Amino acid sequence: MSRLDDVDLSLRLSKKEGNRQLAAAQERLVHLRLLLGGQIGPGEIGPPLCVLFEGWDASGKGGAIQRLVSELDPRHVRVAQFAAPTPDEKRHHFLKRFWPVLPGWGGMAVLDRTWYGRVLVERVEGFTPEEAWRRAYGEIVDLETALAAEGTILVKFWMHVSSEEQLRRFQRRQDDPYKAWKLTEEDWRNRKQRPAYEAAVEEMLERTDLPAAPWHVVAAEDKRWARVDVVRTVCGAIEDALEARGIDPDPPLS
Repeated sequence: MSRLDDVDLSLRLSKKEGNRQLAAAQERLVHLRLLLGGQIGPGEIGPPLCVLFEGWDASGKGGAIQRLVSELDPRHVRVAQFAAPTPDEKRHHFLKRFWPVLPGWGGMAVLDRTWYGRVLVERVEGFTPEEAWRRAYGEIVDLETALAAEGTILVKFWMHVSSEEQLRRFQRRQDDPYKAWKLTEEDWRNRKQRPAYEAAVEEMLERTDLPAAPWHVVAAEDKRWARVDVVRTVCGAIEDALEARGIDPDPPLS
């Protein structure tokens, strides 16, 4: 059963409705972040919040992240981007470079690309031996299970677009001098290997979808829909985590 094929990519929002729903979701997120940070409500800091973004090239990860954090106090949220590991980073366990950016209690971190690169690009491109990337599923599950047991709220997104929409976005970037820098030869090369990446994504979703850290596959064909869905999903994850701990997500503010 393919999770990617089950995604309804026809979901759309008009500009007016998208702006309205996004503003409402962002306002809710501001409230929940202030609550987690101990700035409103009982005054006690809440659990860490870590949001992970993966997805196809040109699937709108950057735009979704921008809308997720734009209304938040930048002192209390960290956005970290990860590219290919450096030669020094390759000398260590692949998870080591992610530890410094993980949030503490009351904090929030957003990871643009994550440890899942081990079972995606490193697998498909042959950068990592098969024995190592196969072992990584268990290592990732152990990490996320441990983080969740300590209280971390983990929200994992795969931003999904069709091959046809990805090509349209590539071509628009290529023709726009202000956006051409976003498109690289590596993007085109990865696109040629989309079937191999699809197989890797499906296995990733199947093997690392955890009760405490489930995958949310976002229908990102329409950027407005995707951005609203991302912010709402993060809000819902916070609310569920607070309620599970017996914390009222809407305490008296006075």
